[in-house]
Amino acid sequence: MAGWSAARIIPDQTGRVAVVTGANSGLGYVTARELARKGAHVVLGCRSEVRGREAGRRLGEEVPGADVELLRLDLGDLGSVREFAAAYRHERLDLLVNNAGVMALPYGTTADGFETQFGVNHLGHFALTGLLLPALLATPDARVVTVSSMAHLLANIDLRDLNSERRYRRWVAYARSKSANLLFVHELTRRLEASYAEVTAAAAHPGYAATNLQAAGPRASGSRFGERVVELGNRVLAQSAEGGALPVLYAATAPGVRPDSFTGPSFAAWRGTGTPAPSPRAPWTLDDRAGELLWAASERLTGVTYDSGF
Repeated sequence: MAGWSAARIIPDQTGRVAVVTGANSGLGYVTARELARKGAHVVLGCRSEVRGREAGRRLGEEVPGADVELLRLDLGDLGSVREFAAAYRHERLDLLVNNAGVMALPYGTTADGFETQFGVNHLGHFALTGLLLPALLATPDARVVTVSSMAHLLANIDLRDLNSERRYRRWVAYARSKSANLLFVHELTRRLEASYAEVTAAAAHPGYAATNLQAAGPRASGSRFGERVVELGNRVLAQSAEGGALPVLYAATAPGVRPDSFTGPSFAAWRGTGTPAPSPRAPWTLDDRAGELLWAASERLTGVTYDSGF
């Protein structure tokens, strides 16, 4: 086989409902488009309604007859996360793709006072997953796919300073948020298995894919030089958003995806159009005790408590 092709290999998704966060651009847009191409009803979770409507229009042009709807979702505002969950009108949820994220921003806080990268990348998705859990549990063979990064290898979470209040280093904070993503998947898997729930939690990453994510940090810092470096890297070294989305789509739809797996590109976990493959993973993202402690802190910080019995 020449490689894993989203167009050829994704199973039929007719009758299935998917939520994709950050669906207006990059990996999220490609993921939503390909799920819709295979017949899924896709809910586009977008922070900007204007950009979300534009994405929906473009998606409809690329996939005539696509079955999509737009719901506003700002993962940096827990009020918005709750509004999204309340507006979700379907009794079932076959697939939740926790894709949206921010990278290496200058220090800032969310609407609820959390460090931005930890708040958006982890806490927002933790809350969203918990609020949508009843629909997931009501759907046989549902999946939750959380998008992490190989950058998680740069830093473990600091349970004593989850919001980087003692010292802020933008890339360390990003790496910690991506470690939190993987630790969340690990702990969610343990809890789902303990309750015999028919939901699979898995993680994926795009390798180095050219999206607007990389330029956001330099732009927010006012660094034109940084933006140019990112633009050059994206042009010379990165793969396309289509290539980066393949591991996410694989984790979301391929038969036999294992719980708590971490899927990435086939070539050195960096890029590749072959079948996505298991990626290296830091041991701290498989630490049961750390998973329990992060979970407890996340429930306390977000106010979203998962049903202990599922």
